[in-house]
Amino acid sequence: MDIQHTTLLIIGGGPGGYVAAIRAAQLGIATTLVEGDQLGGTCLNVGCIPSKAMIHAADAYHQAHHFMGGSALGIHVESARIDIAQTVRWKDGIVARLTGGVGALLKKHGVKVIKGWAHIVDGKTVDVTLDHTAGPAVRIQGEHLLLATGSVELGLPGMPFGGRVISSTQALSPDSIPKKLVVVGGGYIGLELGLVYRKLGADVTVVEAQDRILPLYDEELTKPVSTSLRKLGLQVHLGSKVQGLNAAGDAVRVLDGAGREIEIPADQVLVAIGRAPHTHGWGLEKLMLAMQGRALKVDDQCRTSMRNVWAIGDLTGEPMLAHRAMAQGEMVAEIISGKRRHFAPAAIAAVCFTDPEIVVVGQSPVDAAKVGLDCISAHFPFAANGRAMTLEATDGFVRVVARRDNHRIVGWQAVGAGVSELSTAFSHSIEMGACLEDVAGTIHAHPTLGEAVQEAALRALGHALHV
Repeated sequence: MDIQHTTLLIIGGGPGGYVAAIRAAQLGIATTLVEGDQLGGTCLNVGCIPSKAMIHAADAYHQAHHFMGGSALGIHVESARIDIAQTVRWKDGIVARLTGGVGALLKKHGVKVIKGWAHIVDGKTVDVTLDHTAGPAVRIQGEHLLLATGSVELGLPGMPFGGRVISSTQALSPDSIPKKLVVVGGGYIGLELGLVYRKLGADVTVVEAQDRILPLYDEELTKPVSTSLRKLGLQVHLGSKVQGLNAAGDAVRVLDGAGREIEIPADQVLVAIGRAPHTHGWGLEKLMLAMQGRALKVDDQCRTSMRNVWAIGDLTGEPMLAHRAMAQGEMVAEIISGKRRHFAPAAIAAVCFTDPEIVVVGQSPVDAAKVGLDCISAHFPFAANGRAMTLEATDGFVRVVARRDNHRIVGWQAVGAGVSELSTAFSHSIEMGACLEDVAGTIHAHPTLGEAVQEAALRALGHALHV
């Protein structure tokens, strides 16, 4: 067996793993990255990027249909159709360019990339096979082992993926649009993809076990999304539990909130109930590392319970966000190079690309109250924002949360069209310890959606100008 040696050995080429590899190489650390599938991981290949591409395509198609009846803008469209195969090819082209770019960056920085499946031997040794059936092709020994294997989709017991039952990965590459789609799960993945299929012409029904959609977000933020779902004709069953497919396999059996079993016809069923750390099938158990639930337990430097074994990203639990994994990967590389670093962000933005979008950074008013902070909060509605009016997107608002005693900002939330792009401003203000006066006193460009950020701060201070 070929035996190779390196300083940093990384398992997983997703956002966390490849960023760690690039930064380590920049710092002069000999680095080997093992990835069995495609570079870029879930995010680039079957998650963040392709889903946003499909969301854009669905929005464009929906807009075309909207104009078929004429509009206040004076635009009239005679007809609209979609070639879903071409749409998928366009989406795949974006993914290919990005994953190819990751490969080029790794090569440019001198990272050794091995395409194969890693299996842990011990805390410093990994065997790599070129496929799941062949024996080990190479053994790699490293001084440091970085685990970045990401997460896997959760399935429903008694309703495995296959046939009519599809995963979010399959939903991103449809051969055709089903007439009737049932989505199991009213979280961000289920709603994002449910909206895509609805805008592409499917009759969509969402089944959610909890009593409201997007249960991780506060109800004030989710109300505009609920309104949008109703306008689009997307059906939602709350407080309902999926029991499985009926005998014929053409409907989903659901126990509703009143305890009655109903059947919802379905040509396809998308199961989108969440993801779990990818901990099985590659020998992780041999290391007997400390766990925290399903995730690996790490400290504020992403060290596991074994010396020189590190873990980042989804493998370490919530929040499962690509940008969190990237920041952790960069930090680990710098620590190994001798720099002093700790992972202690003031806040990490979370974005839900529904219609309208939701962005949350830091604490909500309820969060702040739970930890004993006396805070003030204020909204600014997009109905009073000129740019939102020109975009025909006046639903939603920006909300700021700040301490009452010193006006230091502890949280931002927004719901509306395009608010994902406000997340940077939100994160900056919290990370830099800004106060309401700092944001209120900063000149914001007009006309932009970002003016709502300044106006929310002004309103919290008691002197909003445009509402």
